[in-house]
Order: sequence, then structure tokens, then C-alpha cells
Amino acid sequence: MAVALNDVDDDDDFSETHDINVTPFIDVILVLLIIFMVAAPLSTVDLPIDLPTSSAQPQKKPDKPTYVSIKPDLTLAIGENAVKRTDLVSSIDAIADMSKDKYLFLRADKAVPYGELMGVMEILRAGGYSRIKLVALEAPPAAAGPAQGAVHP
Repeated sequence: MAVALNDVDDDDDFSETHDINVTPFIDVILVLLIIFMVAAPLSTVDLPIDLPTSSAQPQKKPDKPTYVSIKPDLTLAIGENAVKRTDLVSSIDAIADMSKDKYLFLRADKAVPYGELMGVMEILRAGGYSRIKLVALEAPPAAAGPAQGAVHP
């Protein structure tokens, strides 16, 4: 939008232009978009664990879940931070938003023996954390049949 004001003096031939330059605004928005696109995948837990599949109905994930992971080499991690078995409960207690009535999400690699999984669950239960959910991958619809070893009449 340009405005030209004609004064009584014709000596001034300058006109005022009132335009808003939106290019810097668009540049800032695009930079913010790129930042969020890069930061969003980093906000998830990214440990190399080969989870088993399950045909159970997926449930809604909470805003800030606390993941306890058992890696194939039987080491433990809270989120992406490795912890010792002896420090597991104290490390969970040190998390700011964690309380004993919140759910813990336990992830274990396929190669982890069942006894090890139960041992970690026992450590958590002894520490006062009895609300534990097991994490698995969704099974493809074709593979969602009866479990292996199931007895059929």
C-alpha cells in the first residue's frame, strides 16, 4: 500500500511508502519449523531393543512416560541413561515428576530371558513401584493369531 501526499509546496517530490516486509517473518517461521522437525524425533527413547510383538489393543501413551529398558546384554537403562541394578530404584526416585502411583513402562529385548525380566520387575516392586506396563510392538494384522505353544482343543 503506497500513499502519496501532495503538499502545497511542489518542491517536495518524495512520496512515503508504508509496506510491511514479511520476508523476515517467513524466514523465522521456517527456521522454527525445521527446529521442531529435528527435535521431535529426539524426544523419544532410542535404544536399540528388538521388542516382541503383541496383538493387544494399543493404549494411550501418557505425556511423559518413564521407560525402564533391559538391553540384550542385560544392562538396564532409564530413558536412555544406563543404570546399575543396585541403583535402579534410587534413580527412578530421583526423577522429578515420578511418584509411586505413576506407571513405569518396562521394555525388554526379545533375547532377554524371562527370569531376568521378572528379576527387574521384582526389584521395582520391592522399591514400591507396582504399577508396571510391559511395552511391545504392534503385531501386523495377519500375524495376530494364537500365541506359539498354545494348546488347541
